[in-house]
Amino acid sequence: MKSIYHILAITAILSSCTKQLHKDPIGLLTPDQINTDPKLGTVTSSVTSSYQMLSSTLNLLGEWQWDGGTVTRNDFVLQDIASGDMQKKWNPDGDQAWMDQYSNYSFTAANGGFNGQWSYDYEGISRANLAISYLTDPAVTTKIGIDETLRKRLLGEVYFLRAFYYFELVNNFGDVPLLLKPLKNFSEAYSVAKREKKAVVLEQISKDLAEAKPLLPGTKFADNTEKWRASKGAVMAMQAKVALYGKKWADVIAIITELEGLGFYSLNTNYFDAFSVAKEFTDNEVIFAYDHQQGKNPRNGNGLCALQGWGFIAPTANFVSAFEANDPRLLYTADVANQACYKLLGTTDNSNKGNDDAPNNKIFIRWADVLLWKAEAYNESANYPAAIGIINSIRARARTSPSVTGALPPAGTLPNRNIATTDKALVTSWLVSERRVELGFESHRFYDLKRWETAKAVLTAMGKNFQDKNYLYPIPQGEIDKSGGSITQNTGF
Repeated sequence: MKSIYHILAITAILSSCTKQLHKDPIGLLTPDQINTDPKLGTVTSSVTSSYQMLSSTLNLLGEWQWDGGTVTRNDFVLQDIASGDMQKKWNPDGDQAWMDQYSNYSFTAANGGFNGQWSYDYEGISRANLAISYLTDPAVTTKIGIDETLRKRLLGEVYFLRAFYYFELVNNFGDVPLLLKPLKNFSEAYSVAKREKKAVVLEQISKDLAEAKPLLPGTKFADNTEKWRASKGAVMAMQAKVALYGKKWADVIAIITELEGLGFYSLNTNYFDAFSVAKEFTDNEVIFAYDHQQGKNPRNGNGLCALQGWGFIAPTANFVSAFEANDPRLLYTADVANQACYKLLGTTDNSNKGNDDAPNNKIFIRWADVLLWKAEAYNESANYPAAIGIINSIRARARTSPSVTGALPPAGTLPNRNIATTDKALVTSWLVSERRVELGFESHRFYDLKRWETAKAVLTAMGKNFQDKNYLYPIPQGEIDKSGGSITQNTGF
């Protein structure tokens, strides 16, 4: 089986085993290739291919299939627009109306955004499974003569990636099909066309991360020649995030303390350094990012810059009002006067705006985010001074960062929170506020609102039609239809 579309299209399989259901995306490898020509390059390429579904490159899955939600990754739609931080365009219009449905919660299970998220994640999982099967098969590894140190590192990378994709799936959809190996026949495909309990998938995520950690080298970068690869630090950060979502506060603190002990990461002096194209892989803060590159064949640029050139990705008034006076993070995130989102462009001069092959990276995990996880765990554990201390460190970095114009914020900007406070609710409000402005447009806000179980209160107060059912997104209707109903729908859709 070549892709998740083949894997889950059970109805079509039963009716016509020869019908082509989906054109294979660029870079997809199949078991046939390793069986007929098992070379080292084939195996290493299968690992590299497993990263590709993290990119924002245009048209990785099909050509301009806007209605299918696959033109680019839909993080900004399903997370930022849905959270009330972002609106589709600076000048609202009828273009791609399916995106607007996330602003007002009028979507159905047929909305293409869900298909896009599902497709990207399961395609990534399918590729990771194939790479894992190669790297754990002694016959294959012996035949290609792979160095054992390299084999372990590559295996650690794809265990991490599979965990990462599944973590997105369970937090968006709840119970999802669990695929752990390449599928070789229609019988195997039919057997996995059903939803596994979220708890079981989370157990597998934890298992994959536990497997990955000792396989990766104890260095900041897993490979100093390709610094974009998943590292031990990325694995540990994901372990902390899984613990955070599971409300295992002691584990969050312990894992992040261990991660701090490695000495690899710290807050950059300048807030924008984490996003600057010029500082990629030299800053102190980014833990895991997808490495977009310009001028490659096939293309590997950041397509979100093209969308911004077409007027997409703008802040809501509610988001802009969340920033305190003179907070330099606002203009880096959303410069209303110049209609620019610099942190998503990688530059502050708009040079990448409209560039469909822009080189700026997509950041998934950075140190400020991780520190705020630890602050949350401290707050939930009644260690208020430790929680407030972290919040204040984030604020201190912001107020000492130059603005887009190069000037430092005026004295009195972003004053420290009162370290003596023991009011948990007040500290929580500070934490919630800090996460929103520090991490704006980085596709974390909606996940936060859901895990805090405040999404309904916050979003209805903003005038949005959020219902209890919206704590999970619907399973893409096409997947249910193709499975003949063996994949079931979430309640309310």
